[in-house]
Amino acid sequence: MISVLPPERGRPYAIIVAEGQESPLDVPESTFVDLYKTYGALLFRSFEVNLETFRTFTSRYCSSSVFNESPDRLLVDRENNIQTVNLGGDPFPLHPELSREPWKPDVCFFWCMSPPSRGGETVVCDGVDIVRNLPRPIYDALKPRRLHYTQVMAPEVCAYWLGSPDPDDETMRNPPAPCPYTFFRINGRVARSFSRPALHKPMFSDDLAFGNFLLFARYYLGKRNFPTFEQGEIVPDELVEAVKAASDPITAPVVWRENDFIVLDNSRFMHGRNAIIEQSERRIASYFGYLKFAVPDAEEIADAPWRREAFRPPQPRRPGV
Repeated sequence: MISVLPPERGRPYAIIVAEGQESPLDVPESTFVDLYKTYGALLFRSFEVNLETFRTFTSRYCSSSVFNESPDRLLVDRENNIQTVNLGGDPFPLHPELSREPWKPDVCFFWCMSPPSRGGETVVCDGVDIVRNLPRPIYDALKPRRLHYTQVMAPEVCAYWLGSPDPDDETMRNPPAPCPYTFFRINGRVARSFSRPALHKPMFSDDLAFGNFLLFARYYLGKRNFPTFEQGEIVPDELVEAVKAASDPITAPVVWRENDFIVLDNSRFMHGRNAIIEQSERRIASYFGYLKFAVPDAEEIADAPWRREAFRPPQPRRPGV
């Protein structure tokens, strides 16, 4: 038997509680899908969980997964793209997982193998509620805009997407399919770019949400030029500050207990973390997947390779979660 505590003021996630010795695999698939579509953020508590359970549960609902190449992570299960989260101690601003890439996963799974005794809470915020909290002038300034993610490419990344570490202009204009980028040169170097709306529609909601890389880039990486607006314009500080002001009061912590795991709709919810006091105590496993019951964004390329098999494109290493 399980009980369900719906979200409430100050807690944007539902809590699914095991009342016996249940495994999460005992939750009927239809029940999980309904809860996921309804709430978008689910904390499973008091369930019996181990690595095999976590592996089986994620594969039950996902057709494929993506590897996060950010540093300071350990591989838990290479074949299935199960990794620890970042092992450092820094607090992290809100972000959807891998929103800096066109293959932003549908869903995030986090399993607490070992909880910290203090600090290190994962924090969660509903991107739909952020939009509802925005002052009207900020909403009006963001709604018609798009965010562009542009990066100079390393030779191995060029080879992966364009078939050559030094592609010619014709290849850049007509990249092999399927490819999620447009290509051009910046000071003679090959660059790639993709864009998404500043406010977007989540997979299972009709309301607009805020969910992108802006807060993480601005407040952790100190970057003002990634992402930018359409013509390379820097997103004004006052817009980013207003989003943070709207999100701060509705961001809630998950105080981890052993074998807790949380499931987040990555198209709707953002997550971050509070500072970790004792890094050796905290071990959280993560899996970032593409749902079997997904409704892909209309802007996603057709026949996306990340939806067909475990996805590990070459990337330059960078900080992040």
